Amino acid sequence: MIVLRPAAAGLPCATMWLKPNRALSRRDLRRLIGVLAALALTTAVLGAWQGNVFAPLFALVESSAVAIALGVAWRAGDRSERITLDESSLEVQSLPGRRSARFQTYWVRVQLQAGHGRDRLLLTSHGKELEIGAFLGEEERAELSRKLKVLLAELNQQRRK
Repeated sequence: MIVLRPAAAGLPCATMWLKPNRALSRRDLRRLIGVLAALALTTAVLGAWQGNVFAPLFALVESSAVAIALGVAWRAGDRSERITLDESSLEVQSLPGRRSARFQTYWVRVQLQAGHGRDRLLLTSHGKELEIGAFLGEEERAELSRKLKVLLAELNQQRRK
C-alpha cells in the first residue's frame, strides 16, 4: 500500500509511506485463532472420547503453535518504509528498524530492474544502491517507480527555474 502526502503550501516536502497489505485486522486475527483453536479442541475431544487420551494435549500444543505462528506473521506486516522528498534530498527510512539512507534529489536514479522471479525497485546514486518496496506487489512497485520519477522530475524542473 502506498500513501502519498503531497507537499503542503510553503513546504517543499512530499512524504510517501509504503506498507504491506494486511488481510486481517488485529480483531479478525484473534477471531481466526479462536475459531481454529475451537475446531482443534472439538476434534480432540471427539478423539479422546474414542480412546485417544493424548488428543486434547496435542490440540493445546498445536493451537498454541498456530497462534504464535500467525501472530509472528501478522507482526511482520508492521514493517514499513517512509520516503521523504524535498528540494535537496530523498530520504528512505525503514521502520521499525530505523535504517535510513539519504540521496541527493538531482543525482538519484529510480530503476525498476528485473530480478529472480520479481522486479526490484532500486534507488542508485554515487555508487550507492538501495532496494525499496520489496514487500509490495509487482503493480505497486511499478506505480511507485512512476510516482517517484514524476516527483523527482518536478523537483528538478523547479530547481532550474
